[in-house]
Amino acid sequence: MNNKIKIAVIGGGSSYTPEFVEGIIKRYDELPVEELWLVDIEEGKEKLDIVGNLAKRMVDEANIPMDVYLTLNSEEALYGADFVTTQIRVGMLEARGKDESIPLSHGFIGQETNGAGGLLKGLRTIPVLLGITDDMVKLCPEAWLINFTNPVGMVTEAFSRYSKHRKFIGLCNVPIGVERGIAEIMGIEEDRIRIDFAGLNHMVYGFNVFIDGRDKTEEVLDVYVENSVSVNMENIDPMEWDKEFIKALGLIPCPYHKYYYKTADMLRNDMEKFKEGTNRAEEVMKIEEELFELYKDTKLRQKPKELEKRGGAYYSDAACNLISSIYNDKGDLQVVNTLNGNTIKDLDETSAIEITCKITKDGPMPYKFIDQFPVPIRGLIHQIKSFEILGAEAAVGGNYDKALLAMITNPLVANDKEGRKMLDELLQAHKTYLSNFFDKHE
Repeated sequence: MNNKIKIAVIGGGSSYTPEFVEGIIKRYDELPVEELWLVDIEEGKEKLDIVGNLAKRMVDEANIPMDVYLTLNSEEALYGADFVTTQIRVGMLEARGKDESIPLSHGFIGQETNGAGGLLKGLRTIPVLLGITDDMVKLCPEAWLINFTNPVGMVTEAFSRYSKHRKFIGLCNVPIGVERGIAEIMGIEEDRIRIDFAGLNHMVYGFNVFIDGRDKTEEVLDVYVENSVSVNMENIDPMEWDKEFIKALGLIPCPYHKYYYKTADMLRNDMEKFKEGTNRAEEVMKIEEELFELYKDTKLRQKPKELEKRGGAYYSDAACNLISSIYNDKGDLQVVNTLNGNTIKDLDETSAIEITCKITKDGPMPYKFIDQFPVPIRGLIHQIKSFEILGAEAAVGGNYDKALLAMITNPLVANDKEGRKMLDELLQAHKTYLSNFFDKHE
């Protein structure tokens, strides 16, 4: 790998980009990035210019020799890149609003990465990301692709099965959020805690908890059951877990598990907001509007604190940490989405899993602390894995039958007739971004 690092950020006009830039700046001594290319599409040009100019001011303020380039031409950004990150939203926030509101209009949970909404986001997103991997084969075949475009699990599954470019990693901020939440309720600094995680994206469980290198799992679980409402994310309702359930489970669930273990409660809350005419997409639009107003201020020369209101806060910092560990061959432990290989016996080798990994110059090596998923969580994980595989296949081939099977297989739908009606309405609503479906069926 070159001493002079080039990073291309696909979706560079994202509101998260200032955090990514901050992450590079604070690691510059160990991660000497010479070129940072921020790429977006024509519809995102205004945001790209705003974010890009803030990025340049941040670099100038930090006084580091890194050039920031803004472009709508992804090929020039990808050419010779050492790392590529993807943080795109096909259809932008308006599409997210449909992913949330249409399922709710049918009486089902509307969420952008889980259930019906997550499926449609995958159908729109996977063909675009696979196009990027095709370009990488030609333009930067040795580059690592770090994807944190949701649904990360289904996307990583698609990379595993359909991408010619084989150096890819999926990344999510949920494990970091859980670790930070646990550190807070334990009253300790974040760098003193480490959790062994395993599962799927947005379905990852904390198995073993270490404080200062010592196993404190039982002690942490005792504190967690009394304070679980505090371990949450901005985009998920802060509900308390049933204490007896957590004690019986013996694992730390992630906030997204509430959609599966507290489905009725989550649906009720979402329906109340829906009837009031609001959804998370609209909240995010307001937050983004406020953020971009801040970003426009030419006096602003650092990441604003308000960015942490976004549900994906810490994504970008995690990405910089991952990139640095690969570049420096650190061999430290981080939680990423990668191929199962022979890690978990009850999933096939090509399945994507989210698990604690040793990060090396050759990529992530899963840390094998379990051989198979315990019975209480195995069935749910397998059901969601089937959903991810079917969804990825549907996205690549524009296959309606596979999309229908994915929809009905998901436990947040599990209704054949209503699921089909919902799928048909969602496909029509997103027709502009689903040409591979409609070119065949019209």
